[in-house]
Amino acid sequence: MSVPMLVPLFVPPHLRSPSSPSRTVGRAAVRAARATKLGDMSATPDSPVTETARRAKEAAAELAPLPRTVRDGALLAVAAALTDRTDEIVEANAADVAKARAAGTPESVVDRLTLTPERIAAIASDVRDVVALPDPVGEVVRGSTLPNGLELRQIRVPLGVVGIVYEARPNVTVDAAALCLKSGNAVLLRGSSSAYASNSALVAVVRDAVAGAGVPADAVQLVPGESRESVRELMRARGLVDVLIPRGGASLIRSVVEESTVPVIETGVGNCHVYVDEAADIDTAVGILVNSKAQRPSVCNAAETVLVHEGVAEEFLPRALAALSEAGVTVHGDAAWQKAGADVVPAADEDWGTEYLSYDIAAAVVPSLEAAVRHIRTWSSGHTEAIVTRDTAAARRFTALVDSTAVMVNASTRFTDGAQFGFGAEIGISTQKLHARGPMGLPELTSTKYVVTGDGHTRD
Repeated sequence: MSVPMLVPLFVPPHLRSPSSPSRTVGRAAVRAARATKLGDMSATPDSPVTETARRAKEAAAELAPLPRTVRDGALLAVAAALTDRTDEIVEANAADVAKARAAGTPESVVDRLTLTPERIAAIASDVRDVVALPDPVGEVVRGSTLPNGLELRQIRVPLGVVGIVYEARPNVTVDAAALCLKSGNAVLLRGSSSAYASNSALVAVVRDAVAGAGVPADAVQLVPGESRESVRELMRARGLVDVLIPRGGASLIRSVVEESTVPVIETGVGNCHVYVDEAADIDTAVGILVNSKAQRPSVCNAAETVLVHEGVAEEFLPRALAALSEAGVTVHGDAAWQKAGADVVPAADEDWGTEYLSYDIAAAVVPSLEAAVRHIRTWSSGHTEAIVTRDTAAARRFTALVDSTAVMVNASTRFTDGAQFGFGAEIGISTQKLHARGPMGLPELTSTKYVVTGDGHTRD
């Protein structure tokens, strides 16, 4: 195999000398290539992050061949340990909560950060639910016997080492660890500094539990450090970390996608739309809109924009405004919406691209289904869009034209969720198109490899 980058460095043997610059540079290039392949972060040879990633790589190799019974046993041990050590976890969490409140953190964020005995019990229950899910590892995706007699099988295998970068939600620490262990992956967890004490306590509990159940403790590790530099090192650990999954707001996801040399599965930002078609049932449309926006506005599958066909605007807008107002939602609308309601805030261009994650929604009237699709293609983050209509042809056209992770027909955007889809659990919702798209369950935490079995076969 040729290595083009080394060709300019070649010096014929009879012209080389021990002090030849070309020889020195050539060796350096080979070392650099080997270091890149092996994930050798030589700039920081003693980095705690690097050493953590190395241990995870070794643990992943030990974890991958373990049978389901061992991995499930480890998860049951984790669930029991969470219950048994609840007081320890709550105490560590209290320190994070106190620090957050002293820093003036909004109460909505503090609430996501807080762990109570009831919430820990729910997390333990979620771990037990993961145990009951089908094991994807070893599943035969496809197989056949080739004309020459070779038996070909494509099987699911773990990704290897999965890095998760996430914000102040310590429940993600256990959720991610459980899903990765179930799918045979080692996991490196990098939560926000605001939850460091909580995450440290949770990871200690998980590590002790899995080690006692025959799984290497280093299959679950907290990335050391609370600084931005530790995240940067994780994003540069190519060769040690197989994939990074960011979970959080737009700025976090954008930072990881743009700065990482490790492959990234992009998740989560949700500028979701509800389109009310000319053939919509008004009662149904109002119900879906309010549920999509207000049932839980702080999540990525909540609706952020409503588009209404002009043919039903006169009837729909007053009904929708009354229902949204009752739900506490502020409408940022175009001229038609402003004319229909005195409390409508004039919409600016930035409203169409905003993921509010609050009781706010952008609203516009459009002349056609095609105009709605153009608006969605311009402003959507590619997460979830919904159409409300009684016209089957309109529904088919909408689903064909809209290029998003999920398209709902006469259903709330809030259904884009691993549990709601029957996957049991998810690591996140991928809005990209490679490897995984949509809610990422256990199969999406695997790759595949081909196993080819012959009987002394040789190729002509």
